[in-house]
Amino acid sequence: MEMLTAEQIAEINRSSLSLLETVGVKVDHAGVLDSLLKAGAKERDGRVLIPAALVRECVARAPRNLRLADRRGGRVEVGADGGTVFWGGNALCIARGRARREMESQDLAQFTRLLDALEHVHGVVGASLADYPPQVRDFVGFRILAENSTKHLRPVIFSPDGPETILEMAEALSDGASLSESPIVSFGYSIVSPMHWTSSALELFLRTSGRGLPMMVNAEPLAGGTAPVTLAGMLTQANAEALSGLVILQVLEPGRPCVFNLGFAHMLDMRSALATSGAVQDALAAAAGAQLARWHGLPSASWISSDNSICDEQSALEKSTTCLLHALAGVNIIWGIGQLETEFTLSPEQAVLDNELAGICLRAQRGIEVSAETIALGVIEECALTGDFLAHDHTLSHFREELARSDLTSPQRREDWLASGAPTLGDRLRARVEELLSHPREPAVTPEQSAELRKIEERWIKRLEAET
Repeated sequence: MEMLTAEQIAEINRSSLSLLETVGVKVDHAGVLDSLLKAGAKERDGRVLIPAALVRECVARAPRNLRLADRRGGRVEVGADGGTVFWGGNALCIARGRARREMESQDLAQFTRLLDALEHVHGVVGASLADYPPQVRDFVGFRILAENSTKHLRPVIFSPDGPETILEMAEALSDGASLSESPIVSFGYSIVSPMHWTSSALELFLRTSGRGLPMMVNAEPLAGGTAPVTLAGMLTQANAEALSGLVILQVLEPGRPCVFNLGFAHMLDMRSALATSGAVQDALAAAAGAQLARWHGLPSASWISSDNSICDEQSALEKSTTCLLHALAGVNIIWGIGQLETEFTLSPEQAVLDNELAGICLRAQRGIEVSAETIALGVIEECALTGDFLAHDHTLSHFREELARSDLTSPQRREDWLASGAPTLGDRLRARVEELLSHPREPAVTPEQSAELRKIEERWIKRLEAET
């Protein structure tokens, strides 16, 4: 599904290249600035002007596809050639029903265990932990992710030293395997719109370079606030911002796998002055961002969320609409399983519902296979007189792959539903959360790995305390 014509994409990209050549970006890092100038960029009035030729050269260096690994030995490849995975989201708060509280370490551990049990979730994501100081939240969060899930790990960076600590922990988890060959961890950071790369982002880019690890370049404009209110204008600015990050990464490490992410854009609601993430225009922007990424020959990403504060009919409406648009547009990495309140909050019940949505979207992506086997002309000829397709071997062979089925929404006779207590979808979601969390689970780390992770964590906490 395409939002833009080839001519419209080319026009947006020409305008983005013009912005980079004439307005440029602010770069708050002397070492990165020096590398850009040596690569052919120019400095004027405190901004870095990036010529179109350098942009094209750096885009050509970046791989079309990237590998993402888990610790069960699984690997998936996504990128310009296709493929979609779903990840959790990060947040400041956790919601249960109408109540909300700041996220703490036990909340992240429980939420991560839940995501680990959901079959359509491929990666777990860090969060801000209110029970730890800001300078250690990234690597403490990473340790909690690793102890509670064997899926792909995506930390959230809060400090300059966080990446180094997390890389040390990732090495301890890899058991000697190359992280570039089996990337169980990936990173990412957002530019500050409009057109400003902070030292925090650039330190992350620099400190993780040279290892072949995937890096997500996030343009996160607010249409009507930090970018034009028109979708085309916002996309033009976002495309320029992401291209500038891609140039920086390729200058620091030629050939590094990068995710070209325009799917974190938001819209400013002019009545409430709040950012939105669950409106149709948010989904249109993400879908167009995926199309621009493919046009560059790069992997894409986006974020699904609801603007609602709780898991209810509104969140189901918003996320089912936006999630399907993202998936049909071919977004490669879709964040936000369990996300509510414009990405401020995580909800276990919403995560279970989103897992169902992810399964529906992946089935919709597969579409309809047309072949001699699926047309089944011989089966129709054989069963046309009896009408007994149910007992035919063809039905037994194909019904599981053709017919998506959910335990949460499967058909039920009314009398059976009433006899079971007439549960609502919300009732079933709450019961499913409790069921999944009560299941016995195998440890996500060995005792030796757990001990090493905590040893690294304690050493870095003491080091940072000494420095302050």
